[in-house]
Amino acid sequence: MPGRITQLADARWPELTDRAAGTVLAVPLGSTEQHGPHLPLSTDTDIATALANLLAAARTNVVVAPALAYGSSGEHAGFPGTLSIGQAALEAVVIELVRSADVFAGVVLVSAHGGNTEPLERAVSTLRSEGRRVLAWMPRAYDGAHAGRSETSMLLALDASRVCADAAVPGATQPLAELMPELRAGGVRAVSANGVLGDPAGASADEGRALLDELTADLIAHVDAFDD
Repeated sequence: MPGRITQLADARWPELTDRAAGTVLAVPLGSTEQHGPHLPLSTDTDIATALANLLAAARTNVVVAPALAYGSSGEHAGFPGTLSIGQAALEAVVIELVRSADVFAGVVLVSAHGGNTEPLERAVSTLRSEGRRVLAWMPRAYDGAHAGRSETSMLLALDASRVCADAAVPGATQPLAELMPELRAGGVRAVSANGVLGDPAGASADEGRALLDELTADLIAHVDAFDD
């Protein structure tokens, strides 16, 4: 029997019997969607999982659930490989998943995909109205809205072998607010032929590690407040 469980998938149910009531369950929420020609489809899921694991390393009462690797990614449908379950399905999945986790002291949803925001907000509102303890956390806006410098840096920090540096080129570099009307109407393909919103130039593993540290500190602070 392990002294401490950090990964829910590694646990056996008897190991949770006396621990779950004092444990916060962190659920990484990502996506399977295009991230330009240089980053893997799992980028959002990789980042969410890394942040949840860093949270568990910092707090002894956190255990990390297997990641939900599908989200609301319809805006990326014009690129091969993108898989989306849509907003309604994601909202329903999150509601049922959190309902099933009542044995835990609370649930923290660690989302690294912007398209998940609206369904998560609705799901959390429903769950809280039912008296459940749930927190949804998302990182602050990145440098480069999608597959730009920040996400590229974080992937370089997590696993540089999964970044195709030779294919890292700019996409649509206008401010996101300027792109939003056309993006909402036609998806990312309508504003960026290569799927990048921003410019990955200058990305580095050092910058990625610093950003992961900063985001982890913010996540820990939110969980500290949630768990008081």
